[in-house]
Amino acid sequence: MLVGFPHVPPCSLCLRFLTATVAAPLHPDAFLAQRATMVRTQLEERGIRDQRVLGAMFAVPRHEFVSEEFQAEAYEDHPLPIGSDQTISQPYIVAVMLQHLALQPTDRALEVGTGSGYATALLSRLCAEVYSVERHPELADFAKSALDRLGYSNVTIKVADGSQGFPESAPFDAILVSAATPAMPPALLVQLREGGRLVAPVGFSASQQLQLIRRVGGGVEVRELEGCRFVPLIEGAVPL
Repeated sequence: MLVGFPHVPPCSLCLRFLTATVAAPLHPDAFLAQRATMVRTQLEERGIRDQRVLGAMFAVPRHEFVSEEFQAEAYEDHPLPIGSDQTISQPYIVAVMLQHLALQPTDRALEVGTGSGYATALLSRLCAEVYSVERHPELADFAKSALDRLGYSNVTIKVADGSQGFPESAPFDAILVSAATPAMPPALLVQLREGGRLVAPVGFSASQQLQLIRRVGGGVEVRELEGCRFVPLIEGAVPL
């Protein structure tokens, strides 16, 4: 797996070079060519230009974050089930959200909705520290196991109500919300640093819109992005 050196992802030219020349990587990865195709056809050709995001999407093995029965579909252009009535998001939507966050290597990021840990791994490569909240203990355990196995060590995961964020480690430079909410939970806005960015799907199950929220001058600026479809953010008690 291409892990390690999280803040030095390959540029687009390097992606093509690696695809053409790496026949037997140090840790053999049967999905390397599929991942390169995903980056080129699903991301670059659809307008993803952030080279750090493209590099992270190329490096992170998405197939390691789904069950074995779905690994053959891991680099296709759609979500996949991960258990607990949750899904791993479509690669393009993940890339769009990361690109709008404009992440920097020194950023501290909060993720709401760890899921199986795929977006967590991407954030790990793009940021200095990642704090992630997952409501379902079984998903949190799966994500921790996968991230530890692959060497993503700058991540802290806890099982809690995601709408409350991670207040003990706030404030954050960036917040990625991977579940839909009719209105942005106030606790998340409070945990966003001045100048920080938050991307989230906002709306109800039938109609959601990605929003980019910036904290500026003590207030917030909201920009509508594009339509999307996410599982809902459930507020309240965490299941035992």
